[in-house]
Amino acid sequence: MHLQGLKKRSSWVPDTAMVLAAGHGTRMAPLTDTCPKPLIEVAGRSTLDRILDKLTVAGVPRVIVNAHHLADQIESHLATRAEPEVTVIREDEVLETGGGVRNALPHFNGQPVFVINGDSLWLDGLRDSLHRFAEIWNGDEMDVLLLLYPFARVLSWHGLGDYMMDPDGRLTRKPESHVAPYAYMGVSILHPRIFADTPDGPFSLNRIYDRAEEAGRLFGAVHDGLWYHISTPADLEEANRRFSQGHVPDTPYV
Repeated sequence: MHLQGLKKRSSWVPDTAMVLAAGHGTRMAPLTDTCPKPLIEVAGRSTLDRILDKLTVAGVPRVIVNAHHLADQIESHLATRAEPEVTVIREDEVLETGGGVRNALPHFNGQPVFVINGDSLWLDGLRDSLHRFAEIWNGDEMDVLLLLYPFARVLSWHGLGDYMMDPDGRLTRKPESHVAPYAYMGVSILHPRIFADTPDGPFSLNRIYDRAEEAGRLFGAVHDGLWYHISTPADLEEANRRFSQGHVPDTPYV
C-alpha cells in the first residue's frame, strides 16, 4: 500500500472531508478534454490521490468526493483505493464549489469538515499540514478557516493575491487593485452552519467566505511548506520540473 509505514496522527481533526472534483478544468485543456483535472498526474501521482493520502495520514476516516465532468473516471479510480472510505456524489449539473458543498451537507452530521479543491497540491513543512491546520480551528470564533500561502512565493501565479490578515488571523479580501500578501490554497475547514439560508443550485464558495468575513468569523492560517498553483499545462510542466529537481527554486524566495 502506498501509505505503508507512515504514522497516523491522534489529535483532533475533522472526521469528514470533502474533495471538490466536479469541475471541467477548462484552463487545463486539452488535457482535461479526456481526463478529469484531479486525476492529472504530477510526478507520477494524481493530485486527487495525493490529497487522499494526506487525509489518511492525518487520520480522517471518511471523504466525500463530488463528480460531474468525466465522473465515470473519478468513480473507477476511487474504487481502487482501500482507504480512506470514499463516497462519490455525482452531480447532474455543475453546482460550482458552494453548491457542491451544500449538496453534501447531509454527510457532515453538523460538524466541521475539511473542504479541499481536487487540484490543490502541497508539500508539508515541519509537520503534517492538515494536522497543524486543524489545531488552529476554534469553532467558538470561526465559521471558516482558510489555508494560505505567501503570495511572493507562489509559482506561476498571475493574479494579485487574495487576502489580508490581521494579527489575530482574521481575514479580509484585498482592496481592489491592491496586491494581497496571501493567496488561498484551496484547503479549508468549514462549519456547516455557514450554509444556513443558502440557495439550491450553483454558487461559489466565495459567497460563503464573504458571509463569514462580514460576520468577523473568517480566519486564515499560513502554510509552512510548499504549494504549487497548477492552472494551465505550462504550470503543470513547471511543477513536474520542480518535483524532478527536488523543489529547488530558480531564485531565492523573498
